[in-house]
Amino acid sequence: MPEFRSEFMRVLHAREFVHQCTDDSALDALAADGVLTAYIGFDCTADSLHVGSLVQIMMLRWLQQTGHKPIVLMGGGTTKIGDPSGRDESRRLLSDAQIAENKAGIQRCFARFLKFGDGPTDAIMVDNADWLDGLEYVPFLRQIGTHFSLNRMLKFDSVRMRLEREQPMTFLEFNYMILQAYDFMELSRREDCSLQMGGSDQWGNIVNGVELARRIDSTSLYGLTTPLITLASGAKMGKTAQGAVWIDESRLSSYDYWQFWRNTDDRDVCRFLRLFTELPLEEIARIEAVEGEELNDAKKLLANLATTMCHGEKAAMDAADTARATFEGSGAGDGLPEVSATESDLKAGIPAFQLIHDAGLSDSRGAARRLIRGGGVRLNDNVIEKEDAAISLADCNADGVIKLSAGKKRHVLVRPS
Repeated sequence: MPEFRSEFMRVLHAREFVHQCTDDSALDALAADGVLTAYIGFDCTADSLHVGSLVQIMMLRWLQQTGHKPIVLMGGGTTKIGDPSGRDESRRLLSDAQIAENKAGIQRCFARFLKFGDGPTDAIMVDNADWLDGLEYVPFLRQIGTHFSLNRMLKFDSVRMRLEREQPMTFLEFNYMILQAYDFMELSRREDCSLQMGGSDQWGNIVNGVELARRIDSTSLYGLTTPLITLASGAKMGKTAQGAVWIDESRLSSYDYWQFWRNTDDRDVCRFLRLFTELPLEEIARIEAVEGEELNDAKKLLANLATTMCHGEKAAMDAADTARATFEGSGAGDGLPEVSATESDLKAGIPAFQLIHDAGLSDSRGAARRLIRGGGVRLNDNVIEKEDAAISLADCNADGVIKLSAGKKRHVLVRPS
């Protein structure tokens, strides 16, 4: 690894955040000589971010921790277009009301990761709708569109892959890369922002912004991307068989968030400690040599640190206590996720396969049946042997709930309502 003068570049490279950079040495010099302002954009396509976006959030956090200024760019404008990167089909167009609701949800995700305010290194949040919504189409094309070659745009992965797979790409989506480039130039003008960061799929869009500012404003801007973060299994980060691993606690309980990290593949533990926690690198190097029970302790450490950062220390400790009670003491665990079932249905008795599916422990009733046939479902820690066994109020424990388990790691409490 090259010798860097700035702590920012040393940290990002040492913790394996960096995939590509437009100019390592020039960016390092800029970060070493003063406060560097950098941004990452987040489109408002859902009302929360999931852990697939966490590597980007952590880059902004390290930027601030090393003495620089983060900008969180909310894509209130670009969400109306839809980023075609990495997709085979167009995104569903959202209404202005849906975009506003999603934006509010995403804003909550940053509260624990960044310090916002008016200070020189305090984070700020801006919305590209502030400048994109007011653009006049013909003047914009004359000023900005002339700097984009159609030949070159067709070679970008987001366009080329869609065309190669013979999937339609609308003219609306085709404009996205121009608008993102314009965002970078606009933030350079408004906030003296010199760096755009993002995932590796954003490289072409970022380079467009660097070149646009050079041509129009004669300004030197920089781009930096992270590698694609996947699990050792090859699965996409942030997705599980049960759905997305949301950052917002209203979408996913602290316990389930903790469990996601606790269930990390052995091969991913140290990589995730580098990327998703602030544990010193010397300690991570020591963990790389452990195995067996010590490796399980490392997974619990990862879960505790990641959950503390996202949901707070109390939530992490409660989740750890719940897991301990559930797995080591065969208890219900106070913090397990809960679902409700009506008392009338439970009085009549609900078939096991149906309740397993309704509780979110299987993708379908057929899958629930197969899980039961394989001996993978337990009612209050006892194996359910019949697919249509009736689960009723009589199965409630002393706390008035029913504990259902699918496999060793997924549990839910059913509470009569």
